[in-house]
Amino acid sequence: MNDTYLYPYSSAEARDRNELSLWRESHKANIACRNAIEDAIRQNFDGMHLDKNCITPVLDEYGYKRTAWVLANTLHELKWDGRFGHANKQWVECACIPKDINHNSDFVVRSHPAVLDGFVTFYRKAVQALNLFGAEHCVGDRAEQDFTGKVLVLSPDTLKESCWSQADQLWYARSGFGCEPHSSGRAVFATCLSDGETARWNREDFIGVLDDKFLPDWAREKLEEVHGLVLGKETIRRLMINAGLWIPRRQRAPKIHQPRYRRPCTGELIQIDGCDHH
Repeated sequence: MNDTYLYPYSSAEARDRNELSLWRESHKANIACRNAIEDAIRQNFDGMHLDKNCITPVLDEYGYKRTAWVLANTLHELKWDGRFGHANKQWVECACIPKDINHNSDFVVRSHPAVLDGFVTFYRKAVQALNLFGAEHCVGDRAEQDFTGKVLVLSPDTLKESCWSQADQLWYARSGFGCEPHSSGRAVFATCLSDGETARWNREDFIGVLDDKFLPDWAREKLEEVHGLVLGKETIRRLMINAGLWIPRRQRAPKIHQPRYRRPCTGELIQIDGCDHH
């Protein structure tokens, strides 16, 4: 696998940082990844259909991050093209590719846009299959939240791809100026729920605070064991509802109570009214 560092800045910024050598190596790898994508499409498109497994050799060689970088750059450069689907255009809006007028065009994928759109869709499905936590699993406004004592979701972009798993994403925030929403500090000292590792992160490394209803059972047990945190009844109830183990009263089917009419039978006791008015 190509393990060249993915440089996240433009050539101008690299020059200012005195990191042009890093940028050059990353730029070469971006071009090589573009060529690999074009080869994969050319070899797996039969004129009508694109083989869904065409993404595999590219991911094996260049990884998810660089492949996403090249695809996002391509869609940014070709954002005027209506042959790309709406979902893929929305996906690329979340990608931050630095503007580099003289070099961004160097690694634009030159395959037919309609076929390339299918390749981008395959990439997005491959990422979804990893079942990682994202912004949709978080609750509240990240910019206004106090992270202290909360279970945080670490961004996959911060982790090595070999560590892309839910277990490596969940961290319990303990302290640090970065826990406070409007603090000038960025440091967040947190503990990984899966293995107990303690590390320092920056506030921006986290996507947000995990919604209780998405908290896995193993993580809940770990919180109770290590941190003495016990979830409330309503939180447990929401977890059970999501797992299909509890049906809210309002959603339960109404019970049918049919009337039972009395029927005469031999030997039954008859009550006789013995009042004087008779």
